[in-house]
Amino acid sequence: MTTFPLRLTSTDDRLTAAIAAIRDDLALPQGFPAAVEHEAERVVAAHPLPEADLTAVPFITIDPEGSTDLDQAVQIERLGQGFLVRYAIADVPAFVEPLGAIDEETRLRGQTFYAPDGRIPLHPTVISENAASLLPDLERGAFVWRFELDGDGAVLDTTLSRARIRSVRQLSYLEAQREIDAGALETDPVRSTLLLLAELGPARRELERLRGGASLSRPEQIVESHDGHYTLERRSSLPVEQWNAQISLLTGMEAARIMIDGRVGILRTMPEPEPDTVDRFRRRTEALGHPWPTDMPYGEYLASLDPNEPLQLAITHAAGSLFRGAGYTAFDAELPEQVMQAAVAAPYAHTTAPLRRLVDRFVLVVCEALCADEAPPRWVRDALPALPKIMASSDSRASQLDSRSIAAVEAALLCDRVGEVFDASVISAKESRGIVQVLDPAVDAECTGALTPGQRVRVRLVEAEIATGRVLFELVA
Repeated sequence: MTTFPLRLTSTDDRLTAAIAAIRDDLALPQGFPAAVEHEAERVVAAHPLPEADLTAVPFITIDPEGSTDLDQAVQIERLGQGFLVRYAIADVPAFVEPLGAIDEETRLRGQTFYAPDGRIPLHPTVISENAASLLPDLERGAFVWRFELDGDGAVLDTTLSRARIRSVRQLSYLEAQREIDAGALETDPVRSTLLLLAELGPARRELERLRGGASLSRPEQIVESHDGHYTLERRSSLPVEQWNAQISLLTGMEAARIMIDGRVGILRTMPEPEPDTVDRFRRRTEALGHPWPTDMPYGEYLASLDPNEPLQLAITHAAGSLFRGAGYTAFDAELPEQVMQAAVAAPYAHTTAPLRRLVDRFVLVVCEALCADEAPPRWVRDALPALPKIMASSDSRASQLDSRSIAAVEAALLCDRVGEVFDASVISAKESRGIVQVLDPAVDAECTGALTPGQRVRVRLVEAEIATGRVLFELVA
């Protein structure tokens, strides 16, 4: 991970104003209405824990550094030649009364929004960062998924039920990776789960490869605020993040299967890319000097790319054309035509982040009912048709918040450096302009000139305007 600190002086006020303007333009909420806060305090005070007791199971959480809204906790042990995975998901439905004030407010928000100057939570913090969060050494209610897997990581049996749990340790991704890299000490329950995760994660990734699944591994740009100053980071994921994501992926696939079998629920869907889109991408890989073999699945090809190499970075950006059309598909009684998530190469549902994403709360309740051979509650079924539109609108706002905030911070970082020349790689190009990735600082921006994707180039900063987030470079001859 590379970090570029912004020690802003005269630009501080302009950046703060620009971020505030983005919030206003996207109509992002500020705080919660009093009725929502009062309801949250009441339901937290009255909240009973589930009767089933799994507090003896040594769950752990693995999240970004400093997280307080902890949705998931995991525990893994040997089961014969295979694995037993318990995956606990925060029991958010226990704190949200159907059609109450919190329910109404969360349907307006759709998800937690992450702005450079702080997150805008989906639920009041007394719930999201306290009573429902799976914080360590505290008893919490949870939906506990129980998966029996064979030695290859394939599912043999799945159950879901509510129980009280207690996480024994909260780990950041970096801490978890260090524990895994240290190895040994399998008698320690935390290390044992982590070492089994390091074994199961690659096995599940191999199953993903075999079924034709795909993902893009691009370095992320992340903006954070610390003590009134901003940092801009470009980071690649650690192996433990990818392995941990496989457990979430497993859960989403099983949730989708359960809902399809029960003929009610909501799926995260994405169509297969059109043949001409695939053909254009294949030609692009040939032009960039790293051709996609005709006998290799596209997921396997994308996994082989090194985003630290300029030509292959350009290919990962071009591959974005293969991942379009994602949405949510609700159904009740009659199955929809589209049930697949093409990148997953299987039916899939969002169900592991109910503190931060609205749709997950409904999926959990549907799956719990179906696993108990019961019909989902009427209030859930009535809500299903509206959820795709709510989530689409919320996803759009979140995407705009992210891209516009990064652009404003990039402009603030560069506004006093107009005229300077930087080293960069060309990500994409069309006609007389394109997008370049500056090596230091971590900026992606428009550039004019005759550019070729994958080239290393020298570029001059022409414009950096904080209010609009506009950054423009020109190719140095």
